[in-house]
Amino acid sequence: MPAYGPPQIGMTPNPQRPTDCPPGLEYLTQIDQLLVNQKVELAEAILGWETNNKYMVKNTMGQQVFFAAEENDCCNRQCCGPMRSFVLHVQDNHGLEVLTLRRPLKCSACCFPCCLQELEVLAPLGIPIGYVIQDWHPYRPKFTIQNEKREAVLKIVGPICACKCCSDVNFEVVSLDELTAVGSISKQWSGLMREAFTDADNFGIKFPLDLDVKIKAVLFGACFLIDFMFFEHSK
Repeated sequence: MPAYGPPQIGMTPNPQRPTDCPPGLEYLTQIDQLLVNQKVELAEAILGWETNNKYMVKNTMGQQVFFAAEENDCCNRQCCGPMRSFVLHVQDNHGLEVLTLRRPLKCSACCFPCCLQELEVLAPLGIPIGYVIQDWHPYRPKFTIQNEKREAVLKIVGPICACKCCSDVNFEVVSLDELTAVGSISKQWSGLMREAFTDADNFGIKFPLDLDVKIKAVLFGACFLIDFMFFEHSK
């Protein structure tokens, strides 16, 4: 497949791959935070024309770790908006695809459990390594993080209101009983002009350093599902 993101200055080299770590994800074994910056598209900012989303993924030192790009058609983007299905390709610094994120098309209706959203996270060669499943709740965003066997591992609990002005919006990563916080996915306030006139969002992801690298990858994927569901349409 074509490379969506050419190598950039300030990139980090890939360390040696540990056992049971999917190819290309070895860097995730060494970190506990990621920063996701959506690229500003002029067509969206000026014309309001929905384009394929692109994201720069960096470490806390600002070095590029991955590049993520949406693959979608014009009709799906314009007609379905933020609820559209998508395939997101995640590449490393050498242009090699290390993750594929797939979201099927489902209607959005919080009153009906049959319309809950989900995301599949795949390693190279299309091997599933985990899933993000929306849980039904009458007023609070909730998700279950599953491993490749569809066993529940963690939960994500969002705020009652995901629209906040001049402050970050935090989705807590918690244990299955929701009593212990282990990380977070935070939509970071980007400034009045950027928030008002573009769909480009910034996120911070935190997880335990010793967390299974596959679950780290699934939490990383959950960030994009949260972006589409709660922030893509808020401009």
